[in-house]
Amino acid sequence: MVYKTVVLFVILLFNMSYVIFASDPDPVQDFCIANTEPASHSSQCKNSSLATVEDFVFSGIKVPGKFGPTGLSGVSVNSNVFPGLNTLGMSFVRADFEVGGVNVPHFHPRATETAFVLEGKIYSGFVDTNNRIFAKVIEKGEVMVFPRGLLHFQMNVGDTPATLLGSFDSQNPGSQRIPAAIFGSGIKDKLLEKAFGLSSKEISKLKKKLGSH
Repeated sequence: MVYKTVVLFVILLFNMSYVIFASDPDPVQDFCIANTEPASHSSQCKNSSLATVEDFVFSGIKVPGKFGPTGLSGVSVNSNVFPGLNTLGMSFVRADFEVGGVNVPHFHPRATETAFVLEGKIYSGFVDTNNRIFAKVIEKGEVMVFPRGLLHFQMNVGDTPATLLGSFDSQNPGSQRIPAAIFGSGIKDKLLEKAFGLSSKEISKLKKKLGSH
């Protein structure tokens, strides 16, 4: 009886760990090119017999995108813009930094990220759940990993523009930027005042300045 109980416990523990740590579901076919035809929403996948090599090639990150107020340009590459990625459990992003440009603290709730520096010097790091910081300047050819769900950040500390390519182990990693999540989501001012020890006027200024960043 004890043996059976132990076996059942091990099986349950294994199944729970699989649910907790599994990423996107495994594909059940070679590929499933996202069906973008507006008149055919009955099928998630494009007919495989109509697939061509062009379905598996993407040219949309040859150049940087539009730069934002923090000096960052981020071009996401997911199944919405690259249908060939659909169901393959991955996506990526091209990030370009002006001199002094910053990718503000943020996290991805559904994916681990690896960041490969193509050009420049980037101060890069993350903070674990014990509030320990792991950060250093990484340069061209180096890679840093950000564990799933942990807050991380980057800043160009070189004297030239910088570029990196970020890869995610999820088709839809999600992204929550901390300044916008706190000051642009509609959290009541009273709570923010108590949480940060700031006045209502200071909170109002931060909302105007950081709410969309």
